[in-house]
Amino acid sequence: MKGRSRDGFLRRAGTGDALASGLAVAALALLAGFISLPFISLLLWTASENAWRAMASPVALDALLLSIKTTSISMAIILTVGTPAAYVLARAEFPGKKIVETLVDVPAVLPPSAAGIALLLAFGRFGLVGQHLEVLGVTVTFTTAAVVIAEVFVAGHFYVRQAAVGFAGVRRDVEEAALVDGAGRFSAFTKVTVPLAFPSLVAGAMMAWARALGEFGATIVFAGSFRGVTQTIPLAIFAEFQGNIDAAVALSVLVLGFAFVVILTVRYLT
Repeated sequence: MKGRSRDGFLRRAGTGDALASGLAVAALALLAGFISLPFISLLLWTASENAWRAMASPVALDALLLSIKTTSISMAIILTVGTPAAYVLARAEFPGKKIVETLVDVPAVLPPSAAGIALLLAFGRFGLVGQHLEVLGVTVTFTTAAVVIAEVFVAGHFYVRQAAVGFAGVRRDVEEAALVDGAGRFSAFTKVTVPLAFPSLVAGAMMAWARALGEFGATIVFAGSFRGVTQTIPLAIFAEFQGNIDAAVALSVLVLGFAFVVILTVRYLT
């Protein structure tokens, strides 16, 4: 009697596991299909000759070149400032560290339009810093510099956070061994710590670059949308959507391709 009860319990358990597994697979397939459908629709639209011809339009090329220029400058700033900052966050304990970490994270969750307004109030003509720059004859808003500032503001978090994780994963005794061998702190950092944390640094840099490339809300509020000056790819997509859907779709596919390659590479690196 006990044997039959036990066998029945095992059969029910096996049936329950199979049902749960089936539901989990179905949920995953539904999620993947839901996310893939818009991307597939974009790709199918670009099968037309008009879409690829639109990619070579002056508006699209100007937006592409400007995006390359601004994201390159933004990444140079993020890497230069973010690398030592990430190392300090990973290694040091100091009063107010939690506040600093929170400030680094806030731009990642702040609505882009709110970020644009905040930047405008800081660097605009009558802003906290902008009013003093105006006295010196320096205007930031609605310039290419404003695009760079917006990109650094919204994308810097992605590099700093990933770099800090990479530095935290480097054993302290390895760094200390380099110091014992006569290397200076800077030499130990560049020749030991950075190479060991390099995969995380690359992953963070790629994520930050992708975020900067896709920045829209803060840019349009703080820098506006002027062709050749502030109209990056996301802003060009929005502008072209109102009159040239082929160009908007072609640029969207371009950004999608960049994003897919970046995220896939990051998956393999981390």
